[in-house]
Amino acid sequence: MINREDNPEFVNSFLDYSITILNKSPNSVKEYNYDLAMFLKYMKIHFKMTNENDFNKISINDFDVSYLNRITLNDIHAFVSYLATNNHSRPATRARKISTIRIFFKYLSQKTDLIEVNPAQNLETPKQEKRMPKYLSLEDSKKLLDISCSEDNRNRERDFAIITLFLNCGMRLSELVGINIKDIIFSECKMTVIGKGNKERTIYLNKACMNAISNYLNVRPKEGIKYDSKDALFLSERRERISNRTVQYIVKQELLKAGLDINKYSVHKLRHTAATLMYQYGQVDIRALQELLGHASISTTEIYTHVNNEQVRNAVESNPLADM
Repeated sequence: MINREDNPEFVNSFLDYSITILNKSPNSVKEYNYDLAMFLKYMKIHFKMTNENDFNKISINDFDVSYLNRITLNDIHAFVSYLATNNHSRPATRARKISTIRIFFKYLSQKTDLIEVNPAQNLETPKQEKRMPKYLSLEDSKKLLDISCSEDNRNRERDFAIITLFLNCGMRLSELVGINIKDIIFSECKMTVIGKGNKERTIYLNKACMNAISNYLNVRPKEGIKYDSKDALFLSERRERISNRTVQYIVKQELLKAGLDINKYSVHKLRHTAATLMYQYGQVDIRALQELLGHASISTTEIYTHVNNEQVRNAVESNPLADM
């Protein structure tokens, strides 16, 4: 939740612009707010506007507009350096903050009269390491599904449906939490979800997903549901729309019960698992996989086209010269 009173007016104006004109999702706007708050707190220290070094104790609602015009590319680079050295931020985290800063200063220079020169115009994104995504094996995926529907789980229908959707559809956490019952077209075995950038896409549901959803709906509470959660597919024990944190907790507990490493696997790794299993076992076309996952760029989807060691071995063995 964004507390607008903590922000200077120009930040709140930017957030409003992001929602109304850029059509950014609430999650994206929340990230913008977090990134800019950290950036402006650093600038207060950088420009000696405060004697406080604890970011949690620095207020930015009094950030003077005159200091915006003082910020140069070198000052932004100093912030990025701080993220890397003091904050130990990963390249992906730094890249996100740089993107926020770039959009923010473009807004200030082109849509308002607050600054004359855009200091972030030539700001570059750090080169990111390409790492193989971590994912569950087919056997571990089956084990996780078996565990989540065990008799000792009082919410087994709900939790099994959640794990099933993650492993079969490769959806994001926010997409699953946001599902409404009316989004599901049962006669056509499909549903719509709202992904990154407020983009709506269709997800087709296989037999396992349809059965899991139907079994959960048979036991889903019908009374005492909070008014603003009546349409939500997944409910918490408090009978309100399930939260991101609750889903993360559920997945963590099921991974533990399945004997899987929770330091290695998480909700997002289930998305990696779905994509990898579909590519490796289902021979899914890369373009179809891109559409299913809701990736804006095919390059993002290509991380799932990695091959495992057995595939490499098979490739060598299939060489026509192998028996010479």
